[in-house]
Amino acid sequence: MNLNNQTWVTEFLLLGLSDDPQTQLLLIILFLGVYLGTVLGSLLLIYLVLTDSHLHTPMYFFLFHLSLADLGVSTTIVPQALFHMLTRKKAISFMGCAAQLFFTLHFGSTQCSLLAVMSYDRYLAICDPMHYSLIMTGRLCGQLALVCWVCGIVVSSVDTVFTLSLPYQGDNRIAHFFCDAPVILTLASGDTHKAEVAIFFMGVVILLTPVSLILVSYGFIIVTVIRMKTTSGRLKAFSTCGSHLLVVILFYGTLISSFMTPKTLREQMKQVAVFFVVINPMLNPLIYSLRNKEVKRAFKTAVNRK
Repeated sequence: MNLNNQTWVTEFLLLGLSDDPQTQLLLIILFLGVYLGTVLGSLLLIYLVLTDSHLHTPMYFFLFHLSLADLGVSTTIVPQALFHMLTRKKAISFMGCAAQLFFTLHFGSTQCSLLAVMSYDRYLAICDPMHYSLIMTGRLCGQLALVCWVCGIVVSSVDTVFTLSLPYQGDNRIAHFFCDAPVILTLASGDTHKAEVAIFFMGVVILLTPVSLILVSYGFIIVTVIRMKTTSGRLKAFSTCGSHLLVVILFYGTLISSFMTPKTLREQMKQVAVFFVVINPMLNPLIYSLRNKEVKRAFKTAVNRK
């Protein structure tokens, strides 16, 4: 059909994860439970970091921002997905899809940068404890956090503009439960090569740069820990970065899996996306709460105070 005879897309239809009523009911329960857990866990961590003076350190300052990003990713996607599971029409406006795409990429890219900065913080705390407080000042922490959020804006702006500036005519069905750039590009009526190159380049920048910094930081941390003479010192060093390392493994493990999954395996892509954008944000506050004595103490103090 001639493209000139086709109408421009004004809304997209999100096909979701399943059409089966029983499966959808299970997904509603899962998504709702996980989202409530994410909101409560993230808000609790944010509250504790703000109100407990013992948590006014660089590590918890960055954890505060990571919790905001977790909350942002989950809130951008899950409520919309729940709404579509409860209604027959799965439509989202073109501008609504653009907003969802932008904020999903923004919060996700910010998470990547924050995890890298947190690994640098752990490197300084373990490898150079004598100068840690002199280097990680409040001003530097604020600047690093600002850079993380700005990087998120840059990456999300480039990806969103290149994705949605293409002509969309004809098919408007997105085979996903949220607006994801690679899936949207399959519906474009024009040449997607430039957009794919731009998205790939942004992905390399926001993935390889933080991963490289994390690997280098933990490389030095491992060498420093091995050189420690006492077992207690080694255990203390690992305990200070154990939660962060676990979060990094889960975050980047899922992210790398999503990139390695072939586009033809759409169902597998959806499953990986569920873990990355729905479940993973809930696990971060849970991991930092269960594995961190200072957070547990702050929580008990807050409960006793109330």
